[in-house]
Amino acid sequence: MVSQTLGGQSAFQFVKLPNCPQLTALGGVHVSAISSDIGPSFQNPSLLRKEMSGRMTASFGMFQDGFKDLHALAGWRYEPWGTNFSLGTHYISYGQAMQTDASGNILGEFSPRDMVIQLTASRKYLEHWHYGVSVKYISSLYGMYRSSAIAMDVGINYFDSASLLQLGFVAKNMGAQLHTYAGQGEDMPFDLQLGITKRLKMLPVQFSITAQRLHQFDIQYRDTLFNVDNYGNAGKSTFTGKLFRHFIFAVQGYVAGRVELTLAYNVLRKQELSIGNTANGSTGFSYGIGVLLDRFQLRFARAPYQRQFAMNQLGISLDLNAKRKN
Repeated sequence: MVSQTLGGQSAFQFVKLPNCPQLTALGGVHVSAISSDIGPSFQNPSLLRKEMSGRMTASFGMFQDGFKDLHALAGWRYEPWGTNFSLGTHYISYGQAMQTDASGNILGEFSPRDMVIQLTASRKYLEHWHYGVSVKYISSLYGMYRSSAIAMDVGINYFDSASLLQLGFVAKNMGAQLHTYAGQGEDMPFDLQLGITKRLKMLPVQFSITAQRLHQFDIQYRDTLFNVDNYGNAGKSTFTGKLFRHFIFAVQGYVAGRVELTLAYNVLRKQELSIGNTANGSTGFSYGIGVLLDRFQLRFARAPYQRQFAMNQLGISLDLNAKRKN
């Protein structure tokens, strides 16, 4: 078995994808903001709160033909332990792909897919702090090749209702493979993420800054041959460029407490997916809208990856305790 990596390539890269529309709209990585949506707690277990007991969410995402992204999550509280729990899954299907042998002979088709099943527990500490742990089973199936793993996320969140300040930190995907693709062990997609969210007192607006992959300063992807042949360099970057690749900037506004508008900019996505010598449109940006009602919430998000390709995600959240509260 192989444990987490501190840099470079790793298995199960799909676990980095946002599972719900609010996360997609917030730039794909977000660990600090508290909301009534249980979905973001799938990425930071300390965001799971007592008020989310009885809430469930489901979302559906589309990227390209055949690509399907499904997510479901439900939460409950066990009062004797003073602990919040949630159980959820994130399933990704890549459609049909042609299967060939080493000589290129067509053997048929297969359906590659990835899946994670996750159990989360969280508790409150003192007045402003929450902490949580998620345990996840990860599985990938690509034709004759398959792999599985067990991993854990640990998160901490600070929330001060007086100053409207929120802080979040999470160590993600600490674990090891249980079964390798072809006898060759690979690293886990370990990540350290830190975020801050500040809501304004006089306006219904909040700003967030999130930093990802804090365990490694230089996270620029380098394909040396490609860079030399096409750009005349080996992918060199300045200190400022290396620094800002870690950041995602986001802003959320609320209209009459019922409509949520989100806009975010992911610097790393912009840098890695932009194509030289051509217009790249809104690559790196993401945006979303949410309708927040008492018993359910409806959200839509869109994240352009390149001019022709974008991730669209639609989700609905239900509060099964709404009748009891009224």
